[in-house]
Amino acid sequence: MTVAAHRGLSPVRTVLDNGAVVIAKQSQTTPAVTVHAAFDAGTIFDPPHLSGLAHFVSRTIDRGTVTRPAETIADELDRRGVSLATSVNRHVLSLVCTCLVDDLEPILQILADIVMHPVFPENEITTRRAEIITLIRQDDDNPAVVAMEGFLAELYGPSHGYGRRPRGTVDSVEAIDRAALERFHAARFGPGSLSLVIVGDIEPVRAVEAARAAFGEWKAPSPGTVELPVTPPSLVRRVRVVPMMNKAQADVAYGFTSIRRSDSDYYAFWLMNNILGQYSLGGRLGGSIRERQGMAYYAFSSLDANVIPGPLTIRAGVSPANVERAVASIDDELSRFAADGPTDAEMAESKQYLIGSMPRTLETNIGIAAFLQTEEFFGLGVDYDVRVPALLTTVTRDEVHEAARRTLRPAQATVVVAGPYTGDLR
Repeated sequence: MTVAAHRGLSPVRTVLDNGAVVIAKQSQTTPAVTVHAAFDAGTIFDPPHLSGLAHFVSRTIDRGTVTRPAETIADELDRRGVSLATSVNRHVLSLVCTCLVDDLEPILQILADIVMHPVFPENEITTRRAEIITLIRQDDDNPAVVAMEGFLAELYGPSHGYGRRPRGTVDSVEAIDRAALERFHAARFGPGSLSLVIVGDIEPVRAVEAARAAFGEWKAPSPGTVELPVTPPSLVRRVRVVPMMNKAQADVAYGFTSIRRSDSDYYAFWLMNNILGQYSLGGRLGGSIRERQGMAYYAFSSLDANVIPGPLTIRAGVSPANVERAVASIDDELSRFAADGPTDAEMAESKQYLIGSMPRTLETNIGIAAFLQTEEFFGLGVDYDVRVPALLTTVTRDEVHEAARRTLRPAQATVVVAGPYTGDLR
């Protein structure tokens, strides 16, 4: 067992004898405790022929265990005023709930039972399958989702873990049965893939001991890893139009592969993205395309630096008559940024914005728990919150300019437009 503690948030990180990681942070803002359990069981682990399997597991894992039917789980949680939320992203499947301090031990016992002994009842599978297929069909009818999923498929390829549809397709979801859910659970759930964060008005020692009592005897093989291929940056411009003529708005997804979260220039890229399409009225993109030109209902950028180089994505929603103008304006803004770099004022304001927003992120137990899970996943260290201001402050204007020159190349952009548009973008 290893234990580490640092200043700042000063969480206590404990590795149980079976490999489970427990991170406890005492926060006395409310007389409650948030529990955030994360497993290395995201959508990248879907078998190629069963896309959507991780998402399906997230919708069914809490629907009954060997000793607790779904109704019993619901009653035990409701009696304590607890709502359990499950979610999944590319890498991680999470279960999150908030309870009173006095209920922590029984809630952890219920949570442990759910993740260790799910039975995936057939009636629940049938119900959830129908719900998921409805969600997929709604996605297929939503230009914003169609544009984004099409963009990632173009950027990474439809068979890549980052390019597949997270909910899968109607065909793949119809092919997912109980045996597939059980195989996924057996392969991906175990103490070696568990990161358990407990944040609230409770002493870390008590939190760790409660976690040990619930999860400490769990024995299961360590999940394997998946080697994600690194997609090389595109050397040409790729454009795809998905006509959806019954819609009122066209949605644009435009961007590039960027960097890994572990890359040393991450903080320069973080500032670049913030200046480009985040801070103030939406950065340069929002200020130009939405505010000054009035062409877009929304315009922003996002940076998803991840285990492999993730996407730098620009999103815009526009009238179909403005698609060409909006894309041309994006091209112009990126070219200008790559040529001239940020201004001194943009650098100062963006640093101030990012550093100043961190305390707001950490105002709630749920926000702290999510932050600590990110720290753990990327191996940032439990003192990361203390180091962030200096990491941002020391980034120079030249470093941000270099990030823009490396990445913001309209001639190599991937562009997907979905909506009532059939034009010929170049």
